[in-house]
Amino acid sequence: MRVAALYDVHGNLPALEAVLADVRSERPDVLLFGGDIVSGPLPKQTLELVRSLEGAVFIRGNADVLSTPRPNPEIDAGVRWVEAQLGEGEIRWLSELPFSWSADDALYVHANPRDIEAPFHEWTPEDELREWGQDVAETSIVTGHVHMQWDRTVDGKRWIGAGSVGMPYEETPGAYWALLDDGRLDFRRTDYDLESAAAVVLASGHPQADEFASENVLRVPSRAEARAAFGF
Repeated sequence: MRVAALYDVHGNLPALEAVLADVRSERPDVLLFGGDIVSGPLPKQTLELVRSLEGAVFIRGNADVLSTPRPNPEIDAGVRWVEAQLGEGEIRWLSELPFSWSADDALYVHANPRDIEAPFHEWTPEDELREWGQDVAETSIVTGHVHMQWDRTVDGKRWIGAGSVGMPYEETPGAYWALLDDGRLDFRRTDYDLESAAAVVLASGHPQADEFASENVLRVPSRAEARAAFGF
């Protein structure tokens, strides 16, 4: 089974549109959205697009539960803005997405097999990966949440970070996703028109539009910068 894993779109509609064009050429059996779909500059348009995709599979991310207050006032203001762009039914649909999905001996979750918050990375200690993966029946665990692509195996349990379509923490701007084909992993990066995307973001009205355009589209934080900023 070919699964295109698209994680952490974060309302970056131009990035998603570019990835979907690439995905179509791959003819996947399943198009999976791994959470944090709309929290960003173009939430309603992004949600309308993903829900129009026939047969797409969705799992819930932490940012999909819009009712949860954020401790950072600036981040919370952005979430409230996103919430105001959506209807009650759309907000409920996001909050009620399933926690996980499984196929071909791979478990797809947003952050980890237990919750939608605790982050795991390429530098997470082996003991933690071993403990958090010990009750998972599948041999592969596909995650997002930290917006980085990574691949590690501990005691026969493979952890895969699919990357982020809309807000990557990598060395090069673009939209990052993963293709899994009967256990074979192919990390992908899709180029898109960054200047045009930044202009769309700036016109969105999102309270952090300037920051999103300059720091998550035109350039992106490196892994080292993200690790230092978020304490990963």
